[in-house]
Amino acid sequence: MKLGEILIRKQLISSPELEQVISSQLQKEKKLGELLLENQMINSDDLNNALQEQYWRNHGFWKISALDWQKIEKNS
Repeated sequence: MKLGEILIRKQLISSPELEQVISSQLQKEKKLGELLLENQMINSDDLNNALQEQYWRNHGFWKISALDWQKIEKNS
């Protein structure tokens, strides 16, 4: 899962905010997290937690949270 998707899912940023940062990312050649911190859209704890979640998800160790499980059950 991509970092931006995780941050949106956690409701730390919106889709339009992510699109704005991604467009500036192409010009500034910086990582997404760096730009989000520079623009004060998230704090370092939010970034660290999201990066940790991304790592664990990418390595198959992420368990489904209660909130995610409720969403899955609702959509079933």
